[in-house]
Amino acid sequence: MTGVSDAAVRLRDVVRREASAAGEAVRGAVRGPGRERDLVKQSLKAAGAGLLAWLVAGVWMDDPMALMAPWVAVVLVQATVYSSVRQAAQQFAAICVGTLLASGAQELTDNTTVALAVSLPPLMLLANWPRFGAQGIYTATTAVFILASGTVSEYAVAHRLGQAALGAVIGVAVNALVFPPVHLRDVRENLAALAEETGDVLHTVAEGLREEWDEQSAADWTGAAARLRYRVEALRSARAWSRESLRLTYAPLRALHRVPPASAVPPEEEDRRWGHIADNVTALTRTLAVTADERRTPAPPERPVLRRYARLLELIGDACRVEAGRLGGGNGETGRGRPTREALEDLHRRLQEGLREHAQRGSETAAVLGTLLLQAENLWAETMPDEDSPAEDGSPAGDGSPVGEGDADHPEAARSAEHRRA
Repeated sequence: MTGVSDAAVRLRDVVRREASAAGEAVRGAVRGPGRERDLVKQSLKAAGAGLLAWLVAGVWMDDPMALMAPWVAVVLVQATVYSSVRQAAQQFAAICVGTLLASGAQELTDNTTVALAVSLPPLMLLANWPRFGAQGIYTATTAVFILASGTVSEYAVAHRLGQAALGAVIGVAVNALVFPPVHLRDVRENLAALAEETGDVLHTVAEGLREEWDEQSAADWTGAAARLRYRVEALRSARAWSRESLRLTYAPLRALHRVPPASAVPPEEEDRRWGHIADNVTALTRTLAVTADERRTPAPPERPVLRRYARLLELIGDACRVEAGRLGGGNGETGRGRPTREALEDLHRRLQEGLREHAQRGSETAAVLGTLLLQAENLWAETMPDEDSPAEDGSPAGDGSPVGEGDADHPEAARSAEHRRA
């Protein structure tokens, strides 16, 4: 009885979650433009295309076997016009192959069962041909439909192919002419989410550096930074989807349906920039993970320096969140606001002083601090490209060098200095 009651509780929880998700989807469709409303549009368009194909084939043409036209029309209302055209060609070719092979097998064997046995194995092999794409399975299903209907003749074959062509034309036309699907919103949403999550990771690292942190903490930060790569991949996929959705869509129709122009999407340079930022965050967290590893030689910098470094990461994280608002279509003034150049330069100058002090004492932490500072500078330069580099005027040294003479004994600090000079 306990097992039955547990299963009932799990089933109830599943039903509750699904009902909640369905309710949220309905509310999202009612609220305004978004994925939910796009899904409603495409579903209604597919239903309309099927109904129109039935009216043409079954009512106007009075075809007693008008199944093929609405079937094909429904399937071919795809997420983009280009994919509708491509899949229409693939599906029609698959239907032709399935129809011809099944009809030929029926003519040769004069037995439906034997014809199925003869035609289905090669058709299932052909279904995996890459040229057919996802439409390859229609080679076999069409053969089953043709043979099960019991009417195989030259007229019946030509008739069904004509119905398939009619359905394809109607499906593609409806998709292209009625609210043509253009996916520009996904790029903005993924870019904004990537910037927001980058800011969250930097804030998490900054908060941890102010407290007692260990190898497990650093491993958690590394995992959080690695998840940014999934967001970068999602952004790349959304960008490709956006480009495809603009192909074969008629510009006046996009204007008629108030589809945003392609210029409304952030340029592809933003994708590369935030990809570099994600890489820099990953490198920074890996450095901290190596530093926290007790089996490794590098030791973390002293606590006061780490607090200043945490504050620098926090400010860069604030900038990421402001960028998220801008990329998402806001004015970029959400949250705590964009950090000032003066605050960043002050922290950078104090961290440089800490780096010199570590190097002059011959401390092994100078290499770690130099690496961390270089990575923070890379983040600064990528996150706020309109700001001057911190190396231009952030060094208090009289000769313009950002590190003291003792840094020559520390390769990481020296490389950091050379990078800033460059």
